[in-house]
Amino acid sequence: MATQPSALARLPLVAKLGIGTGLILLVGVAYFVVFYGELASSIKASQGKERQFREELAEARKNEFAFQKDLAELTDRQQRQRELQKILPQTTEYPSFLSSLQTVANVSGVSLSAWTPQEEIPEQFYARVPMKLELTGRFHQVAKFFYGVGQLDRIINMENISITEPKQEADEVSVKAEVLATAFRALSDAQAAAGPDKRGNAQKNAPPPRSPKK
Repeated sequence: MATQPSALARLPLVAKLGIGTGLILLVGVAYFVVFYGELASSIKASQGKERQFREELAEARKNEFAFQKDLAELTDRQQRQRELQKILPQTTEYPSFLSSLQTVANVSGVSLSAWTPQEEIPEQFYARVPMKLELTGRFHQVAKFFYGVGQLDRIINMENISITEPKQEADEVSVKAEVLATAFRALSDAQAAAGPDKRGNAQKNAPPPRSPKK
């Protein structure tokens, strides 16, 4: 008994080609939906994350720039504050005051024979820090001392200058000079707000003992 051909075998060639093409298209659509669609979603998600990372990186760089700018401003402000502390410190600093004068005296060649710190004199925004000095040396050395004090970072006024006891030494004249050297210090906001009358003795630093004359 002869085997009956299948229904597919009985179809004409054109129909077979159509069915094959349809199957290929169906497989292609399934691939697109299952594989390509998932891949496209992954790519889209990755692109979204990349965009987010770029935005976060841009924000981080912006913050870093702002931080570096603030840091530079802080460093500059601290440097100006240090310079201001040299010019107008917030404490009396008698030892530093005297050390500066002694250094200038050594460079000038004069002998700083006596120094007597005086009581502070509070003003509205600052306080005067006076100190009486006695020094001896040749006239040009004394003049050099006064000039050197004027070149210091800290503001120091030389007042009530008295030149006495001139002595002829070879071609030079040695003298004794008495002067009131006045430095200044800044007052805190609270001290400045209190005013000179209310500060009273509380704002006056007791000076160290008078130095012995040599």
